Amino acid sequence: MLQKLTLPLPDDFHIHLRQGNDLANYAKRAAEQFGRVLAMPNTEPPIDSAEAAKQYKKEILAAAPNLDVLLTFKLSKNYTEQELLEMQKNGVVAAKYYPFGVTTNSQDGVSQIEDIYPTITLIEKLDLVLSLHGEEPDAFCLDREREFLKHLEKLSKEFPNLRIVLEHVSTAEAVKCIAGLPQNIAATITVHHLILTLDDVIGASLKQQNFCKPLPNSPRDREAVRQAAFSGNKKFFLGTDSAPHSLEKKECLGGAAGIYSAPVAIPILIEEFEKENKLDLLPNFIAGFGADFYKIPRQTEAVEYIKTEWQVPKTMDGAVPLRAGETLKWQK
Repeated sequence: MLQKLTLPLPDDFHIHLRQGNDLANYAKRAAEQFGRVLAMPNTEPPIDSAEAAKQYKKEILAAAPNLDVLLTFKLSKNYTEQELLEMQKNGVVAAKYYPFGVTTNSQDGVSQIEDIYPTITLIEKLDLVLSLHGEEPDAFCLDREREFLKHLEKLSKEFPNLRIVLEHVSTAEAVKCIAGLPQNIAATITVHHLILTLDDVIGASLKQQNFCKPLPNSPRDREAVRQAAFSGNKKFFLGTDSAPHSLEKKECLGGAAGIYSAPVAIPILIEEFEKENKLDLLPNFIAGFGADFYKIPRQTEAVEYIKTEWQVPKTMDGAVPLRAGETLKWQK
């Protein structure tokens, strides 16, 4: 029976590190699990300029100096080419599109994606990545990703050289769509969409800590996401969408969407890939395909994990982690 496992130092191509007093703890925790992260821009104020990106990276590195930090900027208006070039110089590799009102701090999101086509044209020209939160705001909550796919297909046709990532894919239809589009279209997969369904949010009781956007969907959808992760298809790679919120913001009326998965993501993934007899495919999923898509070098450092049981704390850094209080089998 396997007792030790050596893996490349993992990448997380979708993480929320927040800001203010909480940022230091979240950044340190991320650095314990990942060598490189792509930090999301939906802070308040948002990361929407070269100066904001430069300052945000500085704050992250002050807390976690060994973390390789890649940045995104928030699409909320049209930008000039010079503005985008300045952001690239400051570590920005992707533009993040949030539809209006769909998730945390998206009150300044885009109402009509066609309105920012001038900026998307520049993003394609400069070979930045377009990162999509793929939900149609006015659709039924479980159908929002499915309804958004028409925009993804249109973008693929209108901008044939644009690298696009559909973030946190959660439905069978989205998996099929990504698989059928050209090689410059990819998707990230979260740990929580691999293991949760809507039953884990509102089944026997309300579990606010499992509330996220897009919502965990049906068992059929979860199975499609799992098959994508275990397929070895280079279009699918890890982006945890780890999105911590304090207890006060989660366990209240109108609780915030987001799951704090960074501290447990890799141990859970090892369990899930081992369960499916797919451990040979895990290295590319956590530290290969994403780097290739973003056109950056793969990690060369290795990390050893051992099979020894441990209990996930009920709280970490003032937030409740995924699978809090449960026993996991693997750790560094």
